[in-house]
Amino acid sequence: MDTTPTATSTDIEAAAAALARAEADVVGIAPLTFTCPGLTVDEAYRIQRVNINARVTSGERITGRKIGLTSSAMQQQLGVDQPDFGAVTDALEVADGSLLDPAQFIRPRLEPEFAVEIGHDLGPAPTEAEVRDAVSAVGLAFEVIDSRIADWKITLPDTVADNASLARVVWGSFRPATGELLASLPDAVITMYRDDSQVAQGPGAAVLGDPVASVHWLACALGSRGDTLRAGDRVLSGAVDAAVDFTPGSDWHAASPGFATVRLTSTVPDTDH
Repeated sequence: MDTTPTATSTDIEAAAAALARAEADVVGIAPLTFTCPGLTVDEAYRIQRVNINARVTSGERITGRKIGLTSSAMQQQLGVDQPDFGAVTDALEVADGSLLDPAQFIRPRLEPEFAVEIGHDLGPAPTEAEVRDAVSAVGLAFEVIDSRIADWKITLPDTVADNASLARVVWGSFRPATGELLASLPDAVITMYRDDSQVAQGPGAAVLGDPVASVHWLACALGSRGDTLRAGDRVLSGAVDAAVDFTPGSDWHAASPGFATVRLTSTVPDTDH
């Protein structure tokens, strides 16, 4: 007989509250899989939803989604074996070219990604062809990831509960999607630079073989949990290489031929206060 503990509604609410406090206090907590033994991925998505619903209730608006752990580099870096997803709200978006202080986060890392915009609503179980047809624009983006779990000691349920470790999103400029552009994405390479030194590089093929395939995975994963992609949603398709520590005092940019460069500057914390 299976004696694995099952998370109660009280456990779900407590875990969500602990993650929210950790983010607000900028202090990592113990893995949820330690404090709530037997936590499943399904239960972790319930925890994630509690905090996303709280954000929406407080006035934030869901603007898109992020797909995580799509590349073998990221799966190896974090010790997991399948993708996950989280929600992007307007409060988590940072304008292209902005200044961002790493001290706002616990242990932030930066990832370069292809991002897409959805042109029309999708159903809960679309085909990949239907997803491809729904993509109206493509661009580059930065994702700042951070774990509210101390020292990134996470399992898949830990990061799922933590909104897939999302911290901030920087959308670059998008260009209209064409069949030719979408077909070229697996071979398109993004290179990320810190102060003009290359720190990461990878092709779209690193993202489940094709960024569009990654978005298809997301559409089906959302559908299985009672949600869908909607017109206007923007989606981070996944990192093309392992994440890089988001250190202060640097200029960052990510480039790929045919796309507008996306930029971000990490400010040096004010030590006078």
